[in-house]
Amino acid sequence: MDAAPGNANDALLRVRGLSKAYREAGREHTIFEGLDLTISEGTFAVVMGRSGAGKSTLLNLISGIDRPDAGTVTVGAAELTALSDKERTRFRRRHVGFVFQAFNLIPTLTAAENVLLPLELSGAAGDAERKRAHRLLGAVDLEDRADSFPDRLSGGEQQRVAVARALAHRPRLVLADEPTGNLDYDTGEQVLSVLAQLASEQNTTLLVATHDRAVLPYADRVLDFEGGHLSEKDGGRGEG
Repeated sequence: MDAAPGNANDALLRVRGLSKAYREAGREHTIFEGLDLTISEGTFAVVMGRSGAGKSTLLNLISGIDRPDAGTVTVGAAELTALSDKERTRFRRRHVGFVFQAFNLIPTLTAAENVLLPLELSGAAGDAERKRAHRLLGAVDLEDRADSFPDRLSGGEQQRVAVARALAHRPRLVLADEPTGNLDYDTGEQVLSVLAQLASEQNTTLLVATHDRAVLPYADRVLDFEGGHLSEKDGGRGEG
């Protein structure tokens, strides 16, 4: 049992009894066991931990990309651990956004086309959606780069495109894995500010896994992930 309660009455994310292990050289290695976590809707939560602590594994389980050995993950009213692979994929496309350390933009698509991609995968790519993609690029101060391909953008510009893409389909939950990991301090601050502002405007729940303490001033909650356990810690703005 982990000391990461949150408010169960308005919870967007509920993790109960989550366990995951892997086998290597004939031995089983436990990443974490019996993990509990509740995050309220609209909260910016940060999971702090060193590299190799299992933060990325936790995000993969929460998103339904991977399956736990035991436990449940519920987002809204959907228990992802009870869904089929196809159902989990459909759920992610509609309700979850991602921001990765390596940006993961499609190199053959322009900035605007990259932002539009989640909308296309959700089955919506009309004029209204194209206008939304351009509005989001404007919100991240990149409207003038809408027709640029990723290799013509700086690292900070690529990550801002990735933020716009993550929020394009108005997801209920955005998972960000080391979003500032490939950026210098000033560029990282700019990306975090944009991410926090856009998520707040859409009342999107943010879960950021990182070891970068620059994220902490933006957070409503800060959770320390060490030894396979989550614990609440000081450092965020406080959850109201």
